[in-house]
Amino acid sequence: MALNLSLIVFAYLSGSLCSAIIVCRLLRLTDPRTDGSGNPGATNVLRLHGAKAAALALAGDVLKGVIPVFAAKYLEVPQYVIALSGLCAFLGHIFPLYFHFQGGKGVATFLGVIAATDWLLGLGFIIAWLITAAVSRYSSLASITASIMTLLFTWFVMKSPAYFLCCLCMVFTLLFRHRANLSKLLDGTERKIGDKST
Repeated sequence: MALNLSLIVFAYLSGSLCSAIIVCRLLRLTDPRTDGSGNPGATNVLRLHGAKAAALALAGDVLKGVIPVFAAKYLEVPQYVIALSGLCAFLGHIFPLYFHFQGGKGVATFLGVIAATDWLLGLGFIIAWLITAAVSRYSSLASITASIMTLLFTWFVMKSPAYFLCCLCMVFTLLFRHRANLSKLLDGTERKIGDKST
Protein backbone atom coordinates (compact mmCIF):
# COMPACT_ATOMS: atom_id res chain seq x y z
CA MET A 1 0.00 0.00 0.00
CA ALA A 2 2.81 2.43 0.86
CA LEU A 3 4.51 1.72 -2.47
CA ASN A 4 1.28 2.29 -4.38
CA LEU A 5 0.65 5.60 -2.64
CA SER A 6 4.27 6.69 -3.13
CA LEU A 7 4.05 6.05 -6.88
CA ILE A 8 0.84 8.06 -7.18
CA VAL A 9 2.27 10.99 -5.19
CA PHE A 10 5.51 10.85 -7.19
CA ALA A 11 3.48 10.96 -10.40
CA TYR A 12 1.64 14.10 -9.33
CA LEU A 13 4.78 15.87 -8.12
CA SER A 14 6.72 15.06 -11.29
CA GLY A 15 3.76 16.13 -13.37
CA SER A 16 3.77 19.47 -11.55
CA LEU A 17 7.13 20.37 -13.09
CA CYS A 18 6.09 22.80 -15.85
CA SER A 19 8.56 22.16 -18.66
CA ALA A 20 7.63 25.23 -20.70
CA ILE A 21 8.26 27.59 -17.80
CA ILE A 22 11.47 25.84 -16.74
CA VAL A 23 12.86 25.78 -20.31
CA CYS A 24 12.07 29.46 -20.86
CA ARG A 25 13.74 30.40 -17.57
CA LEU A 26 16.84 28.37 -18.36
CA LEU A 27 17.09 29.90 -21.84
CA ARG A 28 16.31 33.37 -20.44
CA LEU A 29 13.21 33.75 -22.56
CA THR A 30 9.96 35.44 -21.63
CA ASP A 31 7.50 33.48 -19.52
CA PRO A 32 4.91 31.84 -21.84
CA ARG A 33 2.20 32.69 -19.32
CA THR A 34 2.67 36.40 -19.97
CA ASP A 35 2.64 36.42 -23.79
CA GLY A 36 0.96 34.80 -26.76
CA SER A 37 -1.97 32.65 -25.70
CA GLY A 38 -0.78 32.73 -22.09
CA ASN A 39 -0.69 28.93 -21.99
CA PRO A 40 2.49 27.34 -20.55
CA GLY A 41 2.71 24.68 -23.23
CA ALA A 42 4.88 23.73 -26.18
CA THR A 43 2.55 25.24 -28.81
CA ASN A 44 2.69 28.69 -27.22
CA VAL A 45 6.46 28.39 -26.73
CA LEU A 46 6.79 27.54 -30.43
CA ARG A 47 4.90 30.68 -31.42
CA LEU A 48 6.88 32.86 -29.03
CA HIS A 49 10.41 31.45 -29.04
CA GLY A 50 10.85 29.01 -31.91
CA ALA A 51 11.36 25.31 -32.50
CA LYS A 52 14.32 24.65 -30.17
CA ALA A 53 12.63 25.90 -27.01
CA ALA A 54 9.33 24.28 -28.03
CA ALA A 55 11.00 20.90 -28.65
CA LEU A 56 12.61 20.97 -25.21
CA ALA A 57 9.31 21.91 -23.56
CA LEU A 58 7.48 19.19 -25.49
CA ALA A 59 10.06 16.54 -24.56
CA GLY A 60 9.83 17.51 -20.90
CA ASP A 61 6.04 17.34 -20.90
CA VAL A 62 6.00 13.94 -22.59
CA LEU A 63 8.58 12.52 -20.18
CA LYS A 64 6.47 13.67 -17.21
CA GLY A 65 3.87 11.20 -18.38
CA VAL A 66 6.25 8.44 -19.43
CA ILE A 67 8.44 8.18 -16.32
CA PRO A 68 5.75 7.62 -13.63
CA VAL A 69 3.94 5.02 -15.74
CA PHE A 70 7.14 3.17 -16.59
CA ALA A 71 8.17 3.26 -12.92
CA ALA A 72 4.84 1.76 -11.86
CA LYS A 73 5.01 -0.93 -14.56
CA TYR A 74 8.62 -1.78 -13.66
CA LEU A 75 7.63 -2.28 -10.02
CA GLU A 76 4.78 -4.56 -11.14
CA VAL A 77 2.06 -2.87 -9.13
CA PRO A 78 -1.63 -3.53 -9.90
CA GLN A 79 -3.13 -2.10 -13.07
CA TYR A 80 -5.21 0.45 -11.21
CA VAL A 81 -2.04 1.91 -9.63
CA ILE A 82 -0.38 2.19 -13.05
CA ALA A 83 -3.50 3.88 -14.42
CA LEU A 84 -3.75 6.26 -11.44
CA SER A 85 -0.07 7.12 -11.74
CA GLY A 86 -0.65 8.20 -15.32
CA LEU A 87 -3.75 10.17 -14.36
CA CYS A 88 -1.97 11.94 -11.50
CA ALA A 89 1.01 12.85 -13.69
CA PHE A 90 -1.46 14.36 -16.14
CA LEU A 91 -3.34 16.23 -13.40
CA GLY A 92 -0.03 17.48 -12.03
CA HIS A 93 0.62 19.14 -15.39
CA ILE A 94 -2.86 20.69 -15.44
CA PHE A 95 -2.78 21.77 -11.78
CA PRO A 96 0.93 22.04 -10.87
CA LEU A 97 1.75 22.34 -7.20
CA TYR A 98 4.85 24.44 -7.90
CA PHE A 99 3.13 27.00 -10.15
CA HIS A 100 0.01 27.97 -8.20
CA PHE A 101 -2.03 25.18 -9.83
CA GLN A 102 -2.00 27.05 -13.16
CA GLY A 103 -0.65 24.63 -15.76
CA GLY A 104 -0.93 23.79 -19.43
CA LYS A 105 -3.61 21.95 -21.34
CA GLY A 106 -2.03 18.54 -20.91
CA VAL A 107 -1.79 17.22 -24.46
CA ALA A 108 1.91 16.27 -24.44
CA THR A 109 1.72 14.73 -20.96
CA PHE A 110 -1.39 12.82 -22.03
CA LEU A 111 0.61 11.45 -24.97
CA GLY A 112 3.42 10.43 -22.63
CA VAL A 113 1.01 8.62 -20.32
CA ILE A 114 -0.78 6.66 -23.03
CA ALA A 115 2.41 5.84 -24.94
CA ALA A 116 4.01 4.45 -21.78
CA THR A 117 0.83 2.51 -21.05
CA ASP A 118 0.87 0.86 -24.48
CA TRP A 119 2.84 1.96 -27.53
CA LEU A 120 -0.15 1.26 -29.78
CA LEU A 121 -2.14 3.95 -27.96
CA GLY A 122 0.67 6.44 -28.44
CA LEU A 123 0.96 5.55 -32.13
CA GLY A 124 -2.79 5.88 -32.58
CA PHE A 125 -2.77 9.32 -30.96
CA ILE A 126 0.13 10.54 -33.12
CA ILE A 127 -1.48 9.31 -36.36
CA ALA A 128 -4.86 10.86 -35.49
CA TRP A 129 -3.15 14.14 -34.51
CA LEU A 130 -1.05 14.32 -37.68
CA ILE A 131 -3.95 13.58 -40.01
CA THR A 132 -6.24 16.14 -38.35
CA ALA A 133 -3.49 18.76 -38.21
CA ALA A 134 -2.56 18.22 -41.86
CA VAL A 135 -6.17 18.58 -42.99
CA SER A 136 -7.26 21.44 -40.71
CA ARG A 137 -3.99 23.16 -39.68
CA TYR A 138 -5.46 23.60 -36.21
CA SER A 139 -3.34 22.24 -33.37
CA SER A 140 -6.22 22.45 -30.91
CA LEU A 141 -8.61 20.53 -33.17
CA ALA A 142 -5.93 17.89 -33.77
CA SER A 143 -5.41 17.50 -30.02
CA ILE A 144 -9.13 17.24 -29.30
CA THR A 145 -9.75 14.75 -32.09
CA ALA A 146 -6.73 12.60 -31.23
CA SER A 147 -7.63 12.47 -27.53
CA ILE A 148 -11.19 11.35 -28.26
CA MET A 149 -9.92 8.71 -30.67
CA THR A 150 -7.45 7.52 -28.03
CA LEU A 151 -10.34 6.91 -25.64
CA LEU A 152 -11.82 4.54 -28.20
CA PHE A 153 -8.41 2.93 -28.79
CA THR A 154 -8.02 2.38 -25.04
CA TRP A 155 -11.34 0.54 -24.85
CA PHE A 156 -10.34 -1.91 -27.59
CA VAL A 157 -6.60 -2.25 -26.92
CA MET A 158 -6.34 -2.37 -23.12
CA LYS A 159 -9.64 -4.07 -22.22
CA SER A 160 -9.21 -2.76 -18.67
CA PRO A 161 -11.79 -0.69 -16.74
CA ALA A 162 -9.03 1.04 -14.75
CA TYR A 163 -7.17 2.26 -17.84
CA PHE A 164 -10.38 3.25 -19.61
CA LEU A 165 -11.77 5.22 -16.65
CA CYS A 166 -8.50 7.09 -16.12
CA CYS A 167 -8.29 7.82 -19.84
CA LEU A 168 -11.89 9.05 -19.75
CA CYS A 169 -11.00 11.46 -16.92
CA MET A 170 -8.03 12.77 -18.88
CA VAL A 171 -10.02 13.24 -22.09
CA PHE A 172 -12.83 15.12 -20.31
CA THR A 173 -10.22 17.33 -18.64
CA LEU A 174 -8.54 17.98 -22.00
CA LEU A 175 -11.88 18.98 -23.51
CA PHE A 176 -12.56 21.31 -20.59
CA ARG A 177 -9.12 22.90 -20.90
CA HIS A 178 -9.74 23.43 -24.62
CA ARG A 179 -13.16 25.04 -24.17
CA ALA A 180 -11.87 28.45 -25.27
CA ASN A 181 -10.29 26.85 -28.36
CA LEU A 182 -13.56 25.10 -29.15
CA SER A 183 -15.35 28.44 -29.00
CA LYS A 184 -12.78 30.03 -31.31
CA LEU A 185 -12.98 27.11 -33.72
CA LEU A 186 -16.73 27.58 -33.93
CA ASP A 187 -16.52 31.31 -34.61
CA GLY A 188 -13.50 31.03 -36.95
CA THR A 189 -10.97 32.97 -34.84
CA GLU A 190 -8.71 30.09 -33.75
CA ARG A 191 -5.09 30.49 -34.85
CA LYS A 192 -3.70 27.94 -37.26
CA ILE A 193 -0.39 26.11 -37.07
CA GLY A 194 2.40 28.44 -38.22
CA ASP A 195 0.48 31.61 -37.36
CA LYS A 196 2.77 33.75 -35.20
CA SER A 197 0.26 36.54 -34.68
CA THR A 198 -0.92 37.30 -31.17
